Amino acid sequence: MKLGAFSVSLSVKDINASKSFYESLGFKVFAGEIERNYLILKNGNALIGLFQGMFENNILTFNPGWDENAEPIPGFDDVREIQKHLKSKGIKLLSEADESTEGPASLMVTDPDGNTILLDQHV
Repeated sequence: MKLGAFSVSLSVKDINASKSFYESLGFKVFAGEIERNYLILKNGNALIGLFQGMFENNILTFNPGWDENAEPIPGFDDVREIQKHLKSKGIKLLSEADESTEGPASLMVTDPDGNTILLDQHV
């Protein structure tokens, strides 16, 4: 199964302090709007999302159809196909993609340790 680009979405208390900290580690702002309380930072292939006041806990994020540069990749597994696979394995979904649609959609699951995983397809 091809899940696409991987990033960690961090729930931060002070986006400016977090931005400064991760820039000290060599990350650079790649996308987002600090005025809207979110930034995506990149260091090589590593991606970190900083989100202030948007969700309670950190989230593991995959973007089917995107590489780490937010560029479309050919031959990716659509989030709806991934969803069908997860359901066939008996995995409970927190939220589902509408299987009657095409294009952007998302789903969420929780791993056995309570970590939230977001599959967020933009293409």
